[in-house]
Amino acid sequence: MEQKIKMQRFATARDAALTLRPDQPVYCFRPDVLVEDAHQFMQMFPGETAYAVKTNGENLVLETLARNGINTFDVASPGEFAAVRKVAPNAHMLYMHPIKAQSDIRLALETYGIRILAVDHEDEIAKITRIVRALDIDPGSITLYVRLQTKGHAAYELSKKFGATPAHAVELLQRLHKIGYKVGICFHVGSQIEDPDTYERALRSADWVRNRAGVPLAGLDVGGGFPAEYGHDPKRKHVEMPSLGQLMSRLRGDIKEWGFDDLPLVAEPGRVIVARAFSLIVRVLLRKGRRLYINDGIWASLSDSWTGKITLPARFIPDPAHKHRSGNVREIVPFRVCGATCDSVDILSRPFWLPETVATGDWIEIGNIGAYSLSLRTRFNGFYPDTFVEVETPFDEGERPEGFASLETMAPTEHRGD
Repeated sequence: MEQKIKMQRFATARDAALTLRPDQPVYCFRPDVLVEDAHQFMQMFPGETAYAVKTNGENLVLETLARNGINTFDVASPGEFAAVRKVAPNAHMLYMHPIKAQSDIRLALETYGIRILAVDHEDEIAKITRIVRALDIDPGSITLYVRLQTKGHAAYELSKKFGATPAHAVELLQRLHKIGYKVGICFHVGSQIEDPDTYERALRSADWVRNRAGVPLAGLDVGGGFPAEYGHDPKRKHVEMPSLGQLMSRLRGDIKEWGFDDLPLVAEPGRVIVARAFSLIVRVLLRKGRRLYINDGIWASLSDSWTGKITLPARFIPDPAHKHRSGNVREIVPFRVCGATCDSVDILSRPFWLPETVATGDWIEIGNIGAYSLSLRTRFNGFYPDTFVEVETPFDEGERPEGFASLETMAPTEHRGD
């Protein structure tokens, strides 16, 4: 989204819906909430906060964070390098994707001056070293973090795709040290952590690697995974999520217990910082019995639904032009929800629970949708939601949401991290 046009501002999303009467999805941005959640994380974590750009890389998000104390960003591609540089020319960038194109490595080192990268294999070391030598860069000016393979209890696991085994990590650290690089250890325990012990297990593994590698460490990067607060589908088994305060208290204690508190520390939060900063207004294009067709879906803002484990609060915004309704507004019932595209996959496999009076033309505000919504939308079928307004009232301070949205499709789960 280009930031040349000033966004309209409203007290609530309901005000926005009833004033604009939009037929297209509308993102409701709450900059004060974004700043509040970023500051809360920075105050709790005993090290550097590197915002994970992949979570939501919109200019207005990056700009707001850069203006309010976030000066380090976790990036994974040339597009993310450029996005950060555009809004924060002096920001530090950490290139923590462990598998990179050689041309992207060169761009990172030569054009963007990035000096912190991650690896999990000797071939990746070889790619980086070829570029370092070609550009005549001192290896001692570069820190390469070896990514450990870790397993834990998270909504979305990442260990199947990235990371070196502990024994392999020892070899990689020794190899990097011999070449002359500064070295560190990093891990990513998954996204939306469900068990506080997850970080402790990763730190135990990092300690095992450190002791056997026998090389000086320049830092420890604990990755992301810090959970955002969502909702709970009462029809499903409840998984008790630790609060951020509980998780951070435990993490600080574990870092000290395993003797990493004397190292520079980095975290890569995404979801926990940006989730609450956005809600989404969608419109019911058609109601067919207990089926709702809305103007968004899995190919747009609801693509975090592919994970199948997120339940978001939903607020019903009835169109006042619809005078005669059937049913009881206090009766919350399940609706099958279909997206806007022609694709038959564009159906959420779990229902939205809403008042039974919902009708064609009404709006629904879906809360806490700032993470993996805008960053995953596509132009499939010619649909591309790109309308933004600024909203003053935090979603959870408005009228109590009447329902909730279970974002789940028929697709398999694991695919991302923050």
